[in-house]
Amino acid sequence: MSTEQRDTVYIGKKPIMAYVTSTLIQLATLPSVSIKARGMTIGRAVDVAQIISRKTENAGYTIGEIRIGSESLESQDGRTRNVSTIEIEVKRNQ
Repeated sequence: MSTEQRDTVYIGKKPIMAYVTSTLIQLATLPSVSIKARGMTIGRAVDVAQIISRKTENAGYTIGEIRIGSESLESQDGRTRNVSTIEIEVKRNQ
């Protein structure tokens, strides 16, 4: 097992506050963390970033660069589909 710290939080189906807590824990030791999501979880990723930047204003976290894109994935019926992706950088103010 590696003791290297990860600087990315992948958004899935857990409750939003689980991702907020995970991101805040990583931000305690890292200068910035990327929140990544694709497809139906993009809205949840935006919510996580907004909760961190708005609810912890006095802690000094801000939203940095936002990257959007798409990935080609093969669906269960064998067809290729494009799925939207988003990556939101949350960083600690110096």
